Amino acid sequence: MSRLLVLLCLLSALAAAGERPLELVTLQYPPYQYQDGAEVRGVAVDVVREAFRRMGRSVHVGVYPWGRSLAMAESGQADAVFTLYKTPEREARLDYSRQVLMPQEVSLFVLQDSPIRFDGRLSQLAGYRFGAVRAVSYGAVFDAAVRQGGIRIAEMAASGEQNLDKLLARRFDILVSNRLGAWDIIRRQHAEALVRELKPPVEQIPSYIAFARKPELAGMRDRFDAALETMKRDGSYGRLVSAAMP
Repeated sequence: MSRLLVLLCLLSALAAAGERPLELVTLQYPPYQYQDGAEVRGVAVDVVREAFRRMGRSVHVGVYPWGRSLAMAESGQADAVFTLYKTPEREARLDYSRQVLMPQEVSLFVLQDSPIRFDGRLSQLAGYRFGAVRAVSYGAVFDAAVRQGGIRIAEMAASGEQNLDKLLARRFDILVSNRLGAWDIIRRQHAEALVRELKPPVEQIPSYIAFARKPELAGMRDRFDAALETMKRDGSYGRLVSAAMP
């Protein structure tokens, strides 16, 4: 290897070592991502960290209320936010990955003694009170029903845990949530005998990572997409996801 090539490799390594860690933000959303003492864990966190490791970039993951995380990414205070659904408003302000980070399902939950039944049509639930988490999108189908007035959000909560507490206190009739996230909270709060899931799910929705629109992040989305696509091809993505799911 020529001295010039060795020098270029050393300069590249030094430049990479001097790069600041990227600031990634998310919400408390187990099993996808959650604060566990001083550590942030979860299947989505594992996937994101591995993708950035393959890109040669270090990252710091912070967990905040969802509205704050979105605002931090949209303002450029954070470099990227995950896991989020696509909406036209968010796509106008953030640079979404093209690769799906995590496939998710949105489901409805009621108390065990509730007479409510569901056949997949939200219109049949128009007379009931719903509970949701503030600033969270529940996918195109549910969000459209709320905008059009077919679904009434009676209570807003700051977290999924608080939302379940309100359902158990009968503050509303139906809880809307990511399916796996809701079941994780239900199990941790030992409420399995008190709550049941309505079938079928409202919608199956892909979720993504999205980058702040900052000049220094130019090309970052494409590099992340390439790393994640490679993980899916070589099987490492599937292994991470399978290990985390019940």
